[in-house]
Amino acid sequence: MDSKLIIEVSSLKKTYTIGSKMLHALDGVSFNVKEGIVFGLLGPNGAGKTTTIKILTTLTKPDSGSCIIAGFDLFKEPRAIKRLIGVVPQENNLDRELTAKENLLIYGMLHKVKNLSASIDEKLSMVGLTDRKDSMVSQFSGGMQRRLLLARALLPEPKILFLDEPTIGLDPQIRRQLWDVIRKTKIEGRTVMLTTHYIEEAEALCDTVAIMSQGNIIALDSPDNLKRLAGEYVVDAIDETGRLTQYMYKTHEDALQRAREIQNGAKVRRSNLEDAFVKLTGKRPE
Repeated sequence: MDSKLIIEVSSLKKTYTIGSKMLHALDGVSFNVKEGIVFGLLGPNGAGKTTTIKILTTLTKPDSGSCIIAGFDLFKEPRAIKRLIGVVPQENNLDRELTAKENLLIYGMLHKVKNLSASIDEKLSMVGLTDRKDSMVSQFSGGMQRRLLLARALLPEPKILFLDEPTIGLDPQIRRQLWDVIRKTKIEGRTVMLTTHYIEEAEALCDTVAIMSQGNIIALDSPDNLKRLAGEYVVDAIDETGRLTQYMYKTHEDALQRAREIQNGAKVRRSNLEDAFVKLTGKRPE
């Protein structure tokens, strides 16, 4: 049986005035998110990903459009929605002069978390910070701080978890540790919505991906279907100047034929989500 919809977004528009210019951050964005999945927003800088997250987490208001989250109208019942969501923002807003445990304690008290001490211990264990619970956050590495932000967001047991560039600036090993935590939150039944610049992150975590460009959603499907849309096989060819050119084909036979014509060490491989991203947006991920 299909999962029910937990987020329903229709025709969101948001315009910012920068000097004498109008910037259309969102230009009629619409999409639905099924309960219990990981939903990813991909797009170049300025595509509208963070604006979308800020609207859905009640941090900013759109100019027009509608949104229903878990049955509540986002614009009429924001307090009800705030009780259902957890947010890991792009910016680090931890109190660096407090310990990890103190950061969670204050957050938990503000959100009236029951059995707070036990919940703090559980979340610190989940993100691998139990042995650093009494350390000052100012002594934490960037990866440890991102893990603590995730633990904090999970503390009230949110129904929906919003992650805005959750692994930005982290090395691959720490990034994959956070992936494990994100997968676990899905296994526990939560819906996760994330923005990311890391294509491999979306491919590894997301059940559904929306690709955004210039304030619009230009493609929405599973990573596998998006790859098929772009072409299942890629020919990588390097010319005499060292420039990489890529050709995408639906069949392996067509790709092999093209590689034979090019010669010069052209290689045939399976497409990935980054290939689909580049074909749809015309840009490499930043």
